Amino acid sequence: MKVTVDEVKCCGAGQCVLIAPEVFDQRDDDGIVILLESEPGEDQYSLVREAAAVCPALAIEIAE
Repeated sequence: MKVTVDEVKCCGAGQCVLIAPEVFDQRDDDGIVILLESEPGEDQYSLVREAAAVCPALAIEIAE
């Protein structure tokens, strides 16, 4: 799995960080997503998929 984020689309809702904090974080100044792990381990796959699904801005993309 390869994860990418579009910082321009990100609205800073933070759902990704709540769901998968080992993969996503947020900038302190504006809340925009920070990708911590572009190729997460298999143990994170379901959480990353869930984070992408609930992202209101559709800023998370996954390539299997």
